[in-house]
Amino acid sequence: MTITFTVHGTPQPQGSTKAFIPKGWKRAVLTSDNKRLRPWRQDLSLIAQEAMAKAGAQLTEGPVEIAVTFYFARPKSLKKAVTDKTTKPDLDKLLRGLLDAMTGIVYRDDAQVVHSEQWKAFGLPERAEVTVTAR
Repeated sequence: MTITFTVHGTPQPQGSTKAFIPKGWKRAVLTSDNKRLRPWRQDLSLIAQEAMAKAGAQLTEGPVEIAVTFYFARPKSLKKAVTDKTTKPDLDKLLRGLLDAMTGIVYRDDAQVVHSEQWKAFGLPERAEVTVTAR
């Protein structure tokens, strides 16, 4: 099974989570330090579900390979000689958000990902182009 899909919008990194216990509560509340992460992950999950349905694919239980390119707008102030995006967000945090959003939709757990190729690039519209292959 191989599915390919594109998620439009600015790719969001999954940073650290913070836990706190409100006064009078017994359980901790977890919050993300990126408020734009939740809508990005919801869009990604929905598009992944649609791609799975279109391909007639089922949740995979075996090893998975991922290839993804995250595209960002090129700042106008950037010199034309600069061709690679070497600024934030970090590539590993972008990948973490992507993998977690597909858990339970494409694969049972993101621990099943045995190989990944990921890139950051300049390009419009801002988006993430994803290919998932079950081995």
